[in-house]
Amino acid sequence: MSQLFVDRGPELGFLKERLGSNEPEFVVIYGRRRVGKTKLVLEFLREERGIYLLATEEGDRENIRAFATEFGKLLGDDGFSKATYPDWSSLFDSLCNHAAFTKERDEKTIIVIDEFPFLIRGNRAVPSIFQKIWEQVLERRNVMLVLLGSSVSAMESEVLGYKSPLYGRRTGQWQIAPLEFRFLGEFFPDYTIEDLANVWFVVGGIPAYLLRFDPHLSFFENVEQKVLKKGSYLHREMDILLRDEFREPRNYRLIFKAISLGYHRLAEICDQTGLDKSMVSKYLDVLDRLHLIVEEKPVLAPAKFRRKRHLLSDQYFSFWFRYVYLNRIELEAMRYGEVLGLVKNDFPTYAGRAFESLVKHLLLTGTVRGPFPFTRIGRQWGKVPGAKRGKNTYEIDLVAVNEATVDILFVECKWKEGVSARRVLAELREKAGHVDWRKGSRKEHFAIFAKSFSRRSDDCLCYDLKDLEKTLPGRGREGTGPSPSMTS
Repeated sequence: MSQLFVDRGPELGFLKERLGSNEPEFVVIYGRRRVGKTKLVLEFLREERGIYLLATEEGDRENIRAFATEFGKLLGDDGFSKATYPDWSSLFDSLCNHAAFTKERDEKTIIVIDEFPFLIRGNRAVPSIFQKIWEQVLERRNVMLVLLGSSVSAMESEVLGYKSPLYGRRTGQWQIAPLEFRFLGEFFPDYTIEDLANVWFVVGGIPAYLLRFDPHLSFFENVEQKVLKKGSYLHREMDILLRDEFREPRNYRLIFKAISLGYHRLAEICDQTGLDKSMVSKYLDVLDRLHLIVEEKPVLAPAKFRRKRHLLSDQYFSFWFRYVYLNRIELEAMRYGEVLGLVKNDFPTYAGRAFESLVKHLLLTGTVRGPFPFTRIGRQWGKVPGAKRGKNTYEIDLVAVNEATVDILFVECKWKEGVSARRVLAELREKAGHVDWRKGSRKEHFAIFAKSFSRRSDDCLCYDLKDLEKTLPGRGREGTGPSPSMTS
């Protein structure tokens, strides 16, 4: 299982396309830790001429020595690694002027440098140095330079950013995203579709985390042994992520905790953390750039809408701060059974919100096709026009629109068994009536997602877990979209 390589067809296709071009290539690959960047490039290199180099935080001197050793292996020259290279430029000059390197070849030589931000930490001039290496040495050779990085902030600012010396030199870039939900069945062939959804709610589509779960254990056994248990990989992983990415991990912990408990507005987060507004705003901006939170406003709200919400966008962060961090005293005392009982009791509530995120993911990735192509999708909420007493606000789980065709889709997500689609549809139609977008000319569509239905409706798209299972590779009907019995 540890060698499982799932999907990544588009990413491999992108790398092969760049390799097959008639020009030297400078490609940047980045994404959050454990998302599978290294596995991707190693798979790419299996049948291609190239070299994989892993940077460390030991500084220029040790990294140059390590790279020289690997270059010697590529060239078939033991003496190459024994020579002394005072700086990065001399190392790459020697490489590109070596007889074995300059010999005429039809295929490009691939040079992959993993964890490139480590080089920058050791020497802030590294971006300028590699700019010169690319322009004066590598760009004149038949090479494909690939820079990888797990620090999203460093890669976007120090490599891709406008102020970086490397800005504009890249010929391609790709941010590696977590795996799509539809591939989880390849990690857990014996799990039910509900089990797979539960796994997604805990670790999302991060390959390294999926591989830590044991497919022979039940879902909650995996939660206890692989996440709650002191010393387990996924128990300690959060501390490593926070320490590696942030200078002030304590303050970020407080913010993650507040958001995981349901405090989503800036003022609420300030009250819960005890941090001042300017500090929290700065931290939230950082988390937004790292794609660990999403700044949310009603999908149909005007651009100047101010009362935004801040939500965790990473399932592992959401689960860990809700259940591991809040119960750390009990877990330190190794009372795993008691904490697991708390998780089981609260999990339906947690999963209900996570299910909304999963449905949005399914629609965005095309695993489930809506009744029309949409240009915007997200949660919608607001005030009920004219309401004076009682409930004067409404919220719709998801709304998708197409401005060109004036189509609008209203979606309700129910993580429940035996849902009556007719009852939910009636409530959804009422809430849809509060949405002003293109009233009078829009074409309305409705969809309901649930664990199962007691009764469907012909007036909306009804999608339950059995329908979802049909979209998974190897589990019945493969493909996308609703079954023929469902209409929209």
